[in-house]
Parts: sequence; C-alpha cells; structure tokens
Amino acid sequence: MRRRLFAAALVVLAVAFAALGVWQLERRAWKLGLIARVDARVHATPRPLVSFAGLGERDAYTRVRVSGTFDHGRETLTQALTERGAGWWVLTPLRTDAGVVLVNRGFVPTERRDPAARAAGQPAGIVTVTGLVRASEPGGGFLRRNDPAAGRWYSRDVAAIAKARGLGPTAPVFVDADATPNPGGYPVGGLTVVTFRNAHLAYALTWFALSAMSLGGAVVVVRSRPAT
Repeated sequence: MRRRLFAAALVVLAVAFAALGVWQLERRAWKLGLIARVDARVHATPRPLVSFAGLGERDAYTRVRVSGTFDHGRETLTQALTERGAGWWVLTPLRTDAGVVLVNRGFVPTERRDPAARAAGQPAGIVTVTGLVRASEPGGGFLRRNDPAAGRWYSRDVAAIAKARGLGPTAPVFVDADATPNPGGYPVGGLTVVTFRNAHLAYALTWFALSAMSLGGAVVVVRSRPAT
C-alpha cells in the first residue's frame, strides 16, 4: 500500500514538473516576442513626441524626437554604472509645448558632476532630442532608497524627481538621449542597454528532466518487489 502511495506521489510530481516545463516554454515564446517588438522599436524611424497623453510603460523603448528648452538649473544626477565605469546620469527637464519631460542626457564621470565642469554641454534655446522612451524607476536601487531631501538618487524615478524639483505636470516616462555628441563631449548619450534575460529554455529542460526522473522513479517503485 505504501509503495502505491509513493508511486502515486511521484506521478503527481511528474505531472507538476511537466506543467512547469510547459509554462516555461510559454514564457520563452512571450519573451522572444517582446525582444522582437523592442528591437523593432529601437531601430524604427523616430516619431515626433508632441503629446504626453496616454504615454506610459507600454511605450518603453519607442524611438522618439522631441523639441523644447532645457531647464539646466533643475537637472538631477542619479547614480550610474555603465561601460564607461561608475558615474552619474544627467536628467534634465525639457520644457515643450506639451509640457515637461525628463531627458536622460547621458553619462558623466564624477569629475564632471559639477555643471561648471561641462558648461559647453548645456545649450540654451530650442533643442531637439532624439532618443528612447523609458519607463520610470520608482523607489531607488538595490538596497538603496532614493532620498530626495538629501539629493541622493539611485534610480530615475520620474514622479519623485518632478516633485522634488518642482517641475509641475511632467510626462510619466523619461527619454534616453541617443549618441548625438554634446558640445564639450559631456554628457555622453546613447548608452541605453537593451537586453532581456532569456533562460526559459534551460528552465523548461530542467523541469522536464525532473518530470522524467519522477516518472522513472514511480516505475521503479511499482516494479520493485516488497521486502520479505
């Protein structure tokens, strides 16, 4: 009786593991579709961003072009770790006819953190920015919360930055500027990392292997002779 119960439990586990494997294959198909959609957006012709109505996370990585005037006096620096090393992202409000949108103008090393050290890269008047729409990053970084009162920012939290800088109504997303060089060389744009982890096939194979092992164990238990 105990052998039968044990075998039945192994069969149940085999079915559960197989179901998890199928789920991972479905996740893999979804991830591949997401990667294809994002790749198409990243390489598409930039569309004019003339209205922020309805703009949200679903528009992430859409390539856009937007014109306005930078409010350099209200820029915000958030910590960054890039292929160029550690430093800061320069987020600057861009005032447009549609309202304010935060633009991540790019990376600066610590020695260029002070705006005076990159004065040539702060253009006045109307500018046009081409880049990718990015979703807000609320809260902060890993084990580090944003501290607006102290001016410590570990993520690009649009709503919190807009409130701290008194920007008024602001687009709920930000724009990562492309690699178009800025005067003086800083900030350095075009450092957006567009990668998505896709290990679903490996996970699926693991679950299927566990399913097969459980099923094999059930067969062994059923065929084994009881001890005398």
